[in-house]
Amino acid sequence: MLNRRAFLHAMSASLFAAPFAVQAQQTGKVWRIGWLSPTSSRSGASELEALRDGLRERGYIEGRNVTIEARWADGEPAALPALARSLVQLKVDVICPAGTQASLAAKQATTVIPIVFAAVAFPDETGLVASYARPGANITGVAFIGPEYGKRLELLRQVSPRLARVALLYNDNNPASLRALKETRSWAERLGVALEPYGVHRTEDVEPVFAAIARNRPGALMTTADPLVTSHRREIVDFVAKHRLLSIYPNRDFIEAGGLMFYGTSTTDMYRRAAAYVDRILRGARAADLPVEQPTKFDMIINLKVAKALGITIPRSVLIRADKLIE
Repeated sequence: MLNRRAFLHAMSASLFAAPFAVQAQQTGKVWRIGWLSPTSSRSGASELEALRDGLRERGYIEGRNVTIEARWADGEPAALPALARSLVQLKVDVICPAGTQASLAAKQATTVIPIVFAAVAFPDETGLVASYARPGANITGVAFIGPEYGKRLELLRQVSPRLARVALLYNDNNPASLRALKETRSWAERLGVALEPYGVHRTEDVEPVFAAIARNRPGALMTTADPLVTSHRREIVDFVAKHRLLSIYPNRDFIEAGGLMFYGTSTTDMYRRAAAYVDRILRGARAADLPVEQPTKFDMIINLKVAKALGITIPRSVLIRADKLIE
């Protein structure tokens, strides 16, 4: 595992060393980028904007040499296959899907158009790629690292050593979210914590799940990094505050919504970095030849204002490890 990560890190460094300005593109050529997301244009705006930022850094300006065709499932992942096919029918130059479900839909829709994903977990285990080093076919991108889930659970236990039960909110229709559940459960067993999973796969599932968690009263709540789950971050944060639960999240957006703790890599940064893959592909590279990137930098943020409001004392041993404290 360490050798593989070292290899990926080296390949990633080579990949992202490319100049940020696009050189001598075809005169008058306007590239068409397809965006595919299981969320809504409102809740997924930051991810798409991050991709736009990355493209601008490399000289791709909307209205001048690139257009983005965005397709949103509005919290109904079942709509993704048809939306993916609509992008194929438009003959876009590259498809950029958000998360695993959108990526699988894109892969099923085309074997020809290059696909650059971001914010997926376990792409080699969900059938997206053959391997991280050699993704194969027409797909590559930026992925999470699985052990992040175990680290979050460890941090919860360090904040509350007597923590016995943790609720996990995940998408039960997303293969990557199911794999994240398996990963978290294995860590929970090692730590002697009872993991209580609650699956959602539609917007209508959220409120009934909240009611079930409230009845069972666990000591803490975690979520997977699934885009559909993340799109309900404000409701989740409000629920956690109402029931005074310890919590940690896989996405910085939860902290901005008033969450307690974040540990992981920036998902918006993943979309920004995906633009480098798009650039390479538009300049002639094959997606199959570009290794999947895994993040090497992880951040920890603690919102002390939220901790105070919830009556939670964060141990100094945890505070000194934080990259940022919100006071």
